[in-house]
Amino acid sequence: MGREEPERTAVVAGGGIGGLATAVALSRRGWRVRVLERAEVFGDAGSGLSLWPNGLRALDALGLGARVREQALAETVAGIRDVSGRWLSRTDTGEVARRYGPVVVVHRADLMAILRQALPGGVVRTGTAAVAVGADASGVRVEHSHGTLRADLLVGADGIRSTVRRAMWPGAPEPRYAGYTAWRTVVPASAPAGGGETFGRGERVGIAPLPGGHTYLFGVASVPPGQRAPDGELAELRRRFGHWHDPIPALLAAATEEAVLRHDIYELPALPAYATGRVALLGDAAHAMTPNLGQGANQALEDAVTLAALLDTHASVPAALAAYDRERRPRTRMIARRSRRIGVVAQCAWEPGRRLRDRLLRLVPDGVVLASFASVLDWQPPGAAEAGRRPRR
Repeated sequence: MGREEPERTAVVAGGGIGGLATAVALSRRGWRVRVLERAEVFGDAGSGLSLWPNGLRALDALGLGARVREQALAETVAGIRDVSGRWLSRTDTGEVARRYGPVVVVHRADLMAILRQALPGGVVRTGTAAVAVGADASGVRVEHSHGTLRADLLVGADGIRSTVRRAMWPGAPEPRYAGYTAWRTVVPASAPAGGGETFGRGERVGIAPLPGGHTYLFGVASVPPGQRAPDGELAELRRRFGHWHDPIPALLAAATEEAVLRHDIYELPALPAYATGRVALLGDAAHAMTPNLGQGANQALEDAVTLAALLDTHASVPAALAAYDRERRPRTRMIARRSRRIGVVAQCAWEPGRRLRDRLLRLVPDGVVLASFASVLDWQPPGAAEAGRRPRR
């Protein structure tokens, strides 16, 4: 009889979408995984989330794509309008689906629940924050709020203010304010005209229908960071956007103050590496990007699937993480740059620039817009045929 291979162990810091997806991918490959989540309980994560074809393929690779689609709603109307409601640019969602695959919208809480339910019991430890980490040739050490763990692998999926990144990359740049803040809410009312975005001067609104007759609505405004509305964020949303085209006023009228989230938008400057030794960064901890392309969660899902596949095909954890860095860093940097440029255009507050932007949007052919999606949406998960040797400890 051959000698039984030792069990592989991993600690994932962060129980968001990327961290949970990583835990699912590793658990299904026989790893013993512990996810450390700072929050005591998982909240309702009150916002919608667009899952693009690349993100859905990653979920398919995890065996969860069908379940997510059951909880999602396909986008059928997309494009950009001006504040009067006139279309500046229409996106043929049917052609997007034909070329690349469908785009769906899901409540973030539903996706999180599906990922958690796919994990064995006891994997996720809530109310547990990683406070210090270290690594050597034999493994990693994670000190957390209730003790210490040792493992073969540490994945930092702990967000834009990542403890793992600050510990292992002490010279890495700090997050920077993108120049605008965002309000997000889920409204218990439907949007009869479908979804899309509306561009104004230094402001915009996005609408996406959700299952169950709900609508995800977000607003963005170029304002200094750290501000809060004295009479509540819903009142601020209504002041800014309540006079825009239908159905925005009706949706805001149906919204509730407690469901409105406000976050200043920060992004992470490019890091020199996403991995070192037995430690890898993933999702916002590695490449927090502006939400203008709707790719943040999709890229975290890609990260998780890619990392797990490369751990299958390389002879050691450090070799797999080096390959992960080579594969993921150029792609996520490209997408982050594109998202940043879109934000500059979308948030234009200079009136002559705004008029020029709107004119150009009306002139760009639909085929050019569709072709521009290719480099983002064409991604495919690493092939199952490539999975071979299991990594050694």
